[in-house]
Amino acid sequence: MKPKILTTLKTYDRETLLADVLAGITVAMVALPLSLAIAIASGADPASGLVTAIVGGFLISALGGSRVQIGGPTGAFIVVVFGVIAEHGYGGLVLATLMAGFILVAAALLKAGRLIRLVPEPVINGFTIGIAVIIATSQLADLAGLGAKAMPAEFIGKLEALWAARGSVNGAALAIGLGTAVLIVALRRAFPRFPGLIVAVALTSAVVALGGLEVDTIASRFGALPRTLPLPALPEISLARMAELLPSALVIAFLAGVESLLSAMVADRMIEGQHRPNAELMAQGAANIGAAFFAGLPATGAIARTATNIRAGGKTPVAGIVHALTILVVMLVAAPLAGYLAMPALAALLVLTAWNMSEPHRWALYLRQRRSDLFLLGLTLALTVLTDLTVAIAVGVGVGLALRLKRRDVPPADWQPPER
Repeated sequence: MKPKILTTLKTYDRETLLADVLAGITVAMVALPLSLAIAIASGADPASGLVTAIVGGFLISALGGSRVQIGGPTGAFIVVVFGVIAEHGYGGLVLATLMAGFILVAAALLKAGRLIRLVPEPVINGFTIGIAVIIATSQLADLAGLGAKAMPAEFIGKLEALWAARGSVNGAALAIGLGTAVLIVALRRAFPRFPGLIVAVALTSAVVALGGLEVDTIASRFGALPRTLPLPALPEISLARMAELLPSALVIAFLAGVESLLSAMVADRMIEGQHRPNAELMAQGAANIGAAFFAGLPATGAIARTATNIRAGGKTPVAGIVHALTILVVMLVAAPLAGYLAMPALAALLVLTAWNMSEPHRWALYLRQRRSDLFLLGLTLALTVLTDLTVAIAVGVGVGLALRLKRRDVPPADWQPPER
């Protein structure tokens, strides 16, 4: 349970501090537009994304079991958060996040950090690709500036609405969206360690502002962003409401736990380190409780931002704390500037995020795996897209464990019964 920061500070020096500060500022420039875009795609106020990156990101780094983990809102939660807000309102989401935080704390106390290995990899891959499909689809309206702003939550209904609105494409918005995507990819390839993401979004948003283009921005759609953190408060709590939100809280806790531990494992391979899984779960629980107190979104470890932190030279959890404090300073000082960010630019950012989430470089490998694993991946993907994430995870894990037990019961091809 011991946070990694207590271990790393024993040998901390000025050189490490400088590396952590530079890495923290760099990853903050990546996290800032992502946090805004994820909040908007989730059906929440843009400021809630910043609040989550600040509060959740700080607690995950301060209490976590990884040296380099970066926490905050992530794309994996968009589907769940959107559904909870649509069904239970934003207050319901805050309560579900609070409950998820306590579930994660209990999981840490029960030392459940190693149980991630029981979740079949095809299930994780399937719902990750499914979430990526949903995220990308949900951003097409903003990317093309379509007139239809209110989209159905169901995937098929969303496709029908997009097709019906195909005649309302805004050429300027589409150009800004595609231009942002091209800039992000080009800058990422040319300068891998440079936060080209914020540069690309800022440049195309500046074109919108200076050119007077009729393209939606954060300010035109949501109004001015707040310049301070909200005061901490508890959501409305009752036994009936908690029972109603328990399935959503369990899904949030599951996603937060799985994504954070996967991110920590990826980070371990990059830095040749060893994270503490139960300390990581405890930090995720504290981060979600803290985010809920400030009316934020669910928080977890973010794989892409963690990798960015490592590539930028982050050495210890101090980099993650600097990342959170940098976003806080931007919120206090430059919140009005964030209102100029163009919606098609943020949509392009999320479409690329969804593409990266799906890990296209691994698709050929998926097709070569055993048939049962490919079936499990496809089943989880289809259920994620067409039904509900809760159903997808439950069915996927159940079928996956059944297949695993069946494989253990089947004797090898060269097996012979013992002589009697």
